[in-house]
Amino acid sequence: QVQVVESGGGSVQPGGSLRLSCTASGSNLNVDRMGWYRRAPGGEIDVVATINKDLREDYAASVRGRFTISRDNANARNTVTVNLQMNSLQPEDTDVYYCSAENLSDDGSILTDYFGKGTLVTVTS
Repeated sequence: QVQVVESGGGSVQPGGSLRLSCTASGSNLNVDRMGWYRRAPGGEIDVVATINKDLREDYAASVRGRFTISRDNANARNTVTVNLQMNSLQPEDTDVYYCSAENLSDDGSILTDYFGKGTLVTVTS
């Protein structure tokens, strides 16, 4: 079982910055991709940024150049931490941000996505 916990949300003025953190924890982890997601106005979940175990990053067009995702694999068998540095925040970035971790089973046959409960980011003047 993998637990995913986010932190770092809050309220900031337009143009400001926030840093979100997410920790995936468990035993004998084999976490490949981790990422941040938020819910679009229509209700669907949109990817914000992802990073895989080889530290390859990917960003939504709307946040590229403003957000930076990073990852700490130092103790990857027990915990993996992902951070999202968000700069030049705009009111349209207001949302609940969810972290996910894709964990591969011990035999390599099953990939399971685990999500945290989310952290609220509010951008308002």
